[in-house]
Amino acid sequence: MPKAGTKYHAFGMIQNMSTTLGRRGIVWKTPTVTADGLKMFACLVMFIQSIGIVVVEKGIIHLSQYTQQELSQALAEDSHLMFLAGLGSVLQLIGGLALPIFAFLLVEGFRHTSSYRKYLFSVAGFALLSEIPYDIAMGQKLVDWSSQNALVSMSICLVMLYILRLLRNKKGILSRMAEIVVVACAVFWAALLRAEYGLCLVLLAAVFYLFYTRNVLKTILGIIISLLYVTGPLAFYGIWCYNEVRKDRLPKYAYYFFYPLHLLGLALLVELL
Repeated sequence: MPKAGTKYHAFGMIQNMSTTLGRRGIVWKTPTVTADGLKMFACLVMFIQSIGIVVVEKGIIHLSQYTQQELSQALAEDSHLMFLAGLGSVLQLIGGLALPIFAFLLVEGFRHTSSYRKYLFSVAGFALLSEIPYDIAMGQKLVDWSSQNALVSMSICLVMLYILRLLRNKKGILSRMAEIVVVACAVFWAALLRAEYGLCLVLLAAVFYLFYTRNVLKTILGIIISLLYVTGPLAFYGIWCYNEVRKDRLPKYAYYFFYPLHLLGLALLVELL
């Protein structure tokens, strides 16, 4: 057990070893990042991804109007359209960096919150608040049941984490099998509700929680899951640099409000184009 007061990175690296002597006497410094820094970065890349989906693909290209065959033909005949489609894809790839960070921060918040009920109600409440802005931005409809916003996935994750915490106090093969069933049920509900990024967020949250102290296994499994969004594994560098400082520069609810407001703002921009 580490001595009280010793600070560790999220993936087990000691902070006071953040400077190492490399070859030729060069001092290498490992950067550190706070929870607030991770939140800002994740929000930024999510915003970039939303631009790619809402503005470029849905607002300019209108991808929903094409069948796959029609789109392939249009891209072959129109170089400008091909450029826009490529731009939209790149912006979405950048957004893939946000998913592991959001899953990681969700688990960190769950482990350190003083009130699980308040935390769950906050996430679930903003999931409800965000649904209409999400439907307008993604489906150009006031109400669209074809998919639900990402905060719905996070709400499912929090319920899953609570049940997993109850099972962690029990030993035996039956408890471990129960954990698998709980994760499978969370995946089922995310799929049933068609919650955005549900599969990836649920699996990442489960891995970050169940293997919290098994750093190598946690990293390997997390990277494999993050490959669903191609660029996701790159986010683990930022997670590795996390210094466990949870003092926010911005009010915590600013991040909750950012999600529906940025969707609503982009949807309004599309209407003005």
